[in-house]
Amino acid sequence: MLARTDDGAPHPVKDQAPRAALLGRHHVSGFTRFARTISHFAGQPATFFAALAIVVIWAVTGPLFGYSDAWQLVINTGTTIITFLMVFLIQSSQNRDSLEIQLKLSELVLAMRGANDRIAAIEDLSDKELEELHRESHARAQAACEAIEKRKESRQERA
Repeated sequence: MLARTDDGAPHPVKDQAPRAALLGRHHVSGFTRFARTISHFAGQPATFFAALAIVVIWAVTGPLFGYSDAWQLVINTGTTIITFLMVFLIQSSQNRDSLEIQLKLSELVLAMRGANDRIAAIEDLSDKELEELHRESHARAQAACEAIEKRKESRQERA
C-alpha cells in the first residue's frame, strides 16, 4: 500500500503484520506450486546428472540392441516428451517471476521522490511510447554526464 507525503510524493507504508503471516494468507494455485516444484527440481545438479546417467546407459546399451530403431525411438520419444512438458512449466515460472520483479520495481519507482511514475507501468506502454521514453531517458542521462563533467572541470580549475 502506498501513502503520500506532505508534498504528494509516494512512499511505502510498512504493514505491521509479520512477513510470515502475510505470506500465509495468500492462496497459490496447485499448478503454480507444481510448476515451481518441478522447475526447482529440474534446475538441481542431481537432476542433470540423473539425465546424463540415463543418456550414458542408453548409449551403452546400443550394441546390446544392435542400434535398432526401437532403441533410438526410446531416447527420442523420452526427450521429446520431457522437453515438451518442461517448456510450459518453465514458461509459467518465468512469467510469474517476471511479474513479481516488475511489481517490486514498480513499488520502488513509486516510492522514490522525483522518479518518473510512468516508469512504474512501463510494461503497459506501446512500442512508440517506449521509444519516446527511451529518448527522454537517454537525454537525461547525457545531461547528467555533462553536468558531472562540468563539475569535474570546475574542481580541476580551482585546484
